[in-house]
Amino acid sequence: MELTWHALAILAVVALAAGFLDTLAGGGGLLTLPALLLAGVPPLAALGTNKLQGSFGTGMATYQVLRRRRVSWADVRWPMLLAFVGSVAGSMGIQFVDADGLRILIPVVLALIAAYFLLVPRAHHPPAQPRMGEGAFRGAVVPAIGAYDGAFGPGTGSLFALTGVALRAQTLVQSTAVAKTLNFATNVASLAVFLAVGQVVLVAGAAMIGGQLVGSYVASHVLFRVKPLVLRVLIVVMSLGMLVRVLMD
Repeated sequence: MELTWHALAILAVVALAAGFLDTLAGGGGLLTLPALLLAGVPPLAALGTNKLQGSFGTGMATYQVLRRRRVSWADVRWPMLLAFVGSVAGSMGIQFVDADGLRILIPVVLALIAAYFLLVPRAHHPPAQPRMGEGAFRGAVVPAIGAYDGAFGPGTGSLFALTGVALRAQTLVQSTAVAKTLNFATNVASLAVFLAVGQVVLVAGAAMIGGQLVGSYVASHVLFRVKPLVLRVLIVVMSLGMLVRVLMD
């Protein structure tokens, strides 16, 4: 399909803002997906194109946290692989399931994320001890969230961050950094499926990739200077925003 140059420019600016927000709190798709639809991209192609540009954003964030040694490659390589496998399974599985019957899951997940960070007084503080062993967390929780991203997607980064704090006793900042690497793996896996079925508009994706890279680069440098309470507020706002959009759809 053909898009005008000013439509591509607007998509690039929207992607820049989304990349910044996505790196800090997740929910960048709240901006990019409606922008693609408003530009005239068909719904399925909009989802695939959104995964393309989002993969570059989370890829930049992942590169930065690894390069700056905020996250250890040895600690995330296996969880990333399990998240990737879970996302592939979710993307493939949703092809054989009545999606209309499962869409109730999205608002429930988003509402729970927002409610947890909004109502639990110390939600951004980790518990004194992990509530789940590392092996169980990697083997069950990570691929399950990966499958959710492959099948649906909204709130995946926030889910990774939330479970890292609540179950593995990570700080919210550290859990958010790890979430970027896992979300990168799930995005790439889902993108592969969309590419295989030809549901990606490359020209729109290319325009948005530049914005995503800039936004994610800036946010990855800000992430470790942001107070956990600010991240908590951002996660609540983005989760509620996604919830409103899903309910309106």
